[in-house]
Amino acid sequence: MVNYVLVWVARIAPSLRVRSWALRRLGATVEPGVSWGLEATLDVFWPELATLEADCIVGYDAVLLCHEFLQDEYRTGEVVVGERAMIGAKAVVLPGVRIGADAQVAANSLVTEDVPPGATVAGVPATVVDRDAADGDGDPTVE
Repeated sequence: MVNYVLVWVARIAPSLRVRSWALRRLGATVEPGVSWGLEATLDVFWPELATLEADCIVGYDAVLLCHEFLQDEYRTGEVVVGERAMIGAKAVVLPGVRIGADAQVAANSLVTEDVPPGATVAGVPATVVDRDAADGDGDPTVE
């Protein structure tokens, strides 16, 4: 019940300071400069498995899940959003995923695997669409 109330506070509080406070009270690691979007939702059962590194942005109504029920198993996994990474509106990040530093997740994407630093991913499931920042050669790469 307490977790649910704190998740709710983190979703709708008008202040980023209050949102960060609620996320920390849930047990999540929240580094300085984190921007938590309106109605973004952190896993209510295993919030302590989430890490939001410095200056990352989690967009409007995004969901970070640290657990999932499958047909034959229940699994948990850490979710890490790297420094300066951005997660777009309504994106869903599944358990065990690391979003690398400076990476970008497009809106409405479903992230099922790690995102390399500097890469841009999009789609359901999310796939790399640009590694320009990641490979450093200045030429956009589409996979």
